[in-house]
Amino acid sequence: MQMEQLVALCKRRGFLFPSSEIYGGLNGFWDYGPLGVLLKRNVRDAWWHDMVLAHNELVLQNGAPGLYEMTGIDCTIIMHPQIWKCSGHYDLFHDYMVDCRESKKRYRYDHVKGRNATWQGKTVFVTTMETENTQDALEQAALKFFGLRKKDAPNLTWEGMVTPISQLADFSNVLGPDAKTVGTLTEPREFNLMFKTVIGALGGEEDTSFLRPETAQGIFVNFKNVCDSTRVKIPFGIAQIGKSFRNEITPRNFTFRSREFEQMEIEFFCHPSESEKWYRYWRDRRFRWYTGLGLAGDRLRLRDHDKDELSHYSCGTADVEYQYPFLPEGEFGELEGIAHRGDFDLRSHMEGKLVRAGDGLTLELDADGQPRHRGSGKDLSYYDEVTRERFIPHVIEPSAGADRGTLAFLCEAYHVDQVPNDKGEPTERVSLKFHPRLAPIKAAVFPLVKKDGMPELATELYGELKRHFSVFYDDKGAVGRRYRRQDEIGTPYCVTVDGQTRQDGTVTVRDRDTLEQWRVKKDDLTAELRERLS
Repeated sequence: MQMEQLVALCKRRGFLFPSSEIYGGLNGFWDYGPLGVLLKRNVRDAWWHDMVLAHNELVLQNGAPGLYEMTGIDCTIIMHPQIWKCSGHYDLFHDYMVDCRESKKRYRYDHVKGRNATWQGKTVFVTTMETENTQDALEQAALKFFGLRKKDAPNLTWEGMVTPISQLADFSNVLGPDAKTVGTLTEPREFNLMFKTVIGALGGEEDTSFLRPETAQGIFVNFKNVCDSTRVKIPFGIAQIGKSFRNEITPRNFTFRSREFEQMEIEFFCHPSESEKWYRYWRDRRFRWYTGLGLAGDRLRLRDHDKDELSHYSCGTADVEYQYPFLPEGEFGELEGIAHRGDFDLRSHMEGKLVRAGDGLTLELDADGQPRHRGSGKDLSYYDEVTRERFIPHVIEPSAGADRGTLAFLCEAYHVDQVPNDKGEPTERVSLKFHPRLAPIKAAVFPLVKKDGMPELATELYGELKRHFSVFYDDKGAVGRRYRRQDEIGTPYCVTVDGQTRQDGTVTVRDRDTLEQWRVKKDDLTAELRERLS
């Protein structure tokens, strides 16, 4: 599948639109259309149901180390700025960027890749942004730089492998991604990814705050509130779904890397002695959740981080990764991270900003020996009334992107196959084969023709089904075309009211994936669809 095909379908059928499109758009922001809203909501609802509401049903079969509770929270997008200083975001949450003095464009340092190209004894390090076909993009850039045509491409000489410019010591012979001359890239410099905002009317420096770059910190600072206001006992989890904001240097790849996105996060609090078992449990369970909803095969994998990849506070991290079609061949993109965060977060909000020291964490001090960023001073430890032990819980964090998950399900669902048309001739059919739980529209209702009472019966049936599912009514065009339209938006079942319906009260049901058709009494249709959709 070419990513351009999926993007075009999403626009044409109302899944996703560029934000502010009539004004030229705004890079890194996307609007969900009528079908996209339903799809993303179904992803969120499936996550909330399986992880929070129905977790007890799944404890034993998912191999949990013991019984546990789950609860939810919904925190504000803007929080006290000291939170981001103690969490480390204020000082450490940045990427490196490089600017091009010629094109006036800005690039994320680690996303610019290139390779040495030689033509008639002249060598230049040609670069491009990460793309599905990196070598093709580099070839086009080299041909343009040397003033050559496509037919000259076989005569170019390439040296080495595709390499990030972050591995280069000198940019003097580097051709920027949109430049015509070499040596136009600046030295890399830090760029903080948090969006600044101002609280109140005065707008002074002391009024500066930030849009949250993650939902997790709101859970940590409410840990004591949740313990005091509910009857949950450790081990337990607090879940949250909400918007986060990161001022990405180069947002790209559709909704994979955007500046406004939605997260589905759990902070699971447990005793330090049991944290390794709980980490393995959540790592494996979260991977199985995706496979159960249709992400399977070689395009999905679970990868444990190497030691040099771990955050300074992490005791272990694994990523659920998906092979998105816009990535180079063989590369995977992060879909969800499951991190063993130890007691870093609760301790940070108690004491102040922490840094790694040897095998442990210590309070970061300034030049005067004072805490660089002070914590709240509140006691965020946990007291076990049974064992009479007081301790700071360890935290396991499964953090999923609702937008990245929605995009992965879209990519996995996209299929093109050959089916016979009304004349029996093979024709191309595009369909989105969503898992029934995720499909935006569960069923479509058609009158075969607009006469003989069929529209009235179909409208009545549509009204009945609408009480239970998201349903679509369509009476425009040949029934075969109506089937194709529903296939393209991922509707699992189409129901047709025809002449036989008036005789025996049955309707025709058609399956999106198998194309099988069968008749069902319309009074039994709701139960039939409910069973198949579950």
